[in-house]
Amino acid sequence: MNDQQNQVGDIVRVDDDFLRGWPLPMPSVEGDKEERGRVLVIAGSREMPGAVILAATAALRAGAGKLTIATGSSIAPLVALAIPESRVIALPETSAGGIAATAVETLNNIVPRCGSVLIGPGMQDEPATCAFILSLLPRLADTQVVLDASAMNVVRRQLQAVDASHHAQQKYVSSFRSPVLLTPHAGEMAHLAAVDKQAVVDNPIEIARQSARRWNAFVALKGATTFLAAPDGRIWQHDGGNVGLATSGSGDTLAGIIAGLAARGAPLEQACVWGVALHARAGERLAQRHGPIGYLAGELSSEVPALMHALRPHG
Repeated sequence: MNDQQNQVGDIVRVDDDFLRGWPLPMPSVEGDKEERGRVLVIAGSREMPGAVILAATAALRAGAGKLTIATGSSIAPLVALAIPESRVIALPETSAGGIAATAVETLNNIVPRCGSVLIGPGMQDEPATCAFILSLLPRLADTQVVLDASAMNVVRRQLQAVDASHHAQQKYVSSFRSPVLLTPHAGEMAHLAAVDKQAVVDNPIEIARQSARRWNAFVALKGATTFLAAPDGRIWQHDGGNVGLATSGSGDTLAGIIAGLAARGAPLEQACVWGVALHARAGERLAQRHGPIGYLAGELSSEVPALMHALRPHG
């Protein structure tokens, strides 16, 4: 990748030429699905089963070779029918519809075989979600991790855990041991960073950069212009897409695209930059056919394979 191109100051501008100069990992001609990587999507709840379906479908459309879905036992049969290409694992649930922390043991043998793990779309019961993620993170040290939606709250919420002597201890993530990717929009960023939303709108680059350093995470601050900040201070900027992307399930689809690209072997920053660009261009194609609003998040994924092909390097 040539970081000297498309830069404004220390900000890398993302356009088609830049993407072609930073090509995605491609399997060999004789490559099998193992070479394209396995993605694990942990998502969904009784009230939002569609989120896991959107995210998991997008991961396959982005080229992941194998898909495993882990979701609440109440919706696992539905999800399995909706995505016949997947392996679906039913996880124990809390009474509030969240994934129970004990579900971590169910995933012990699966996580080491995954190239990427996406956690969060459509998950409910924030305290349970955070407790589950805090238990799972130590097992993900060698895996590319994308935290979306309520899963991002592990950097904001302080959880109470009681030890054997019944003394309360606070547990939270102040800084990840291995960088993960967080994908907040402005409202979520304000909540996670404990600042006013207008401050995020007025200073997106600085807020994203400070948060990335503080949490040792890649932070993709989503919007009409999306900024990706790396822990070392690098910034990528993508302008594009349209108002039609501001629709239910659009973020779930983006998170799935990113996780699918990461499963193929793209580093988190590359998977995110490409994912944001593909998501935006998919919206532009649908807007050309259907108009600027009214297309569905579930239609975005089908545009991704052709867009990836069109953005392959020339020659």
